[in-house]
Amino acid sequence: MRLGKVAYWMLGKIGGGIFVLWAVATAIFFGIRMIPGDPAEAIMGGPGSQASAEALALARAEYGLDQPLPVQYLGQLWKLATGDLGTSYSLKVPVAEVLGELVPPTLTLAVLSLLVAWVLALVVATASIRSGAAGRALASGLEIVSAAVPHFWLASVLILLFSTTLDWLPPVSTQTPAGLVLPVATLALPLAGFLGQVMRDSMLEAHTSPFALSARARGESENGVLLRHALRHAALPGIALSGWAFGSLLSGAVVVESIFARPGLGRSLLSAVTARDIPMVTGVALLSAAAYVAIMAFSDLAERLADPRLRAA
Repeated sequence: MRLGKVAYWMLGKIGGGIFVLWAVATAIFFGIRMIPGDPAEAIMGGPGSQASAEALALARAEYGLDQPLPVQYLGQLWKLATGDLGTSYSLKVPVAEVLGELVPPTLTLAVLSLLVAWVLALVVATASIRSGAAGRALASGLEIVSAAVPHFWLASVLILLFSTTLDWLPPVSTQTPAGLVLPVATLALPLAGFLGQVMRDSMLEAHTSPFALSARARGESENGVLLRHALRHAALPGIALSGWAFGSLLSGAVVVESIFARPGLGRSLLSAVTARDIPMVTGVALLSAAAYVAIMAFSDLAERLADPRLRAA
């Protein structure tokens, strides 16, 4: 019976993931064709290439752009279903090859940012619980401000402070660990503010719950109650929100990678949209959607493993 429930859960996640990928591919296909301009010009190098009418016609025929829109749409879906992401219009190389080079830097940035945000949120939430009402009010104010700060403004302030004024860190991303500090901080600080608010409320509720009172009655210290019991409950909403958080980090990477001149999916997506590089835009969007679906499934599984009540259900 338990195996049947697990199989049903997995099939539901797979089916939902396929639907999300189809919806993203459909939105990208029709959305990018609403942008003014001729995709054939992008294939030939952009409007500045001054390609002849004959060359543009050949490009349309080669890439199927001369066919009716429904035929193009179904052909695109078939290629994606068979794993063919096509060739980048602007780079003239297979999209899969480009993505293979761009995934590691973006994944590194997103994972490090998520870990740093988690650590900051837990530290602030734990410290505020032990500091009383005044400490919780101060932490809540800092978290609200942190969560509301836009990435581009925070990146500018960090560059001005740590690169221009103090000269501690490079203003652009480099291959060294120091080059990751400012991009990671730009993504992690707003996310930490959001996670911290949720975790602190859950921790405070657990800290005053009957099972915490029972633990104190058995001789458990305040630190033991906080770290062994309340901290576990505080982590549950953070785990549940990790999938959404990862998706927000991928969207924030578009701004951060552009500001810090860091190679990655976000910066390449911005360039591809500007150049009307349909295969590249589709490939980056689908990969981001697939990563979001996978991390949502993983966070759901982790939440079930951490919460006995969900396992029982």
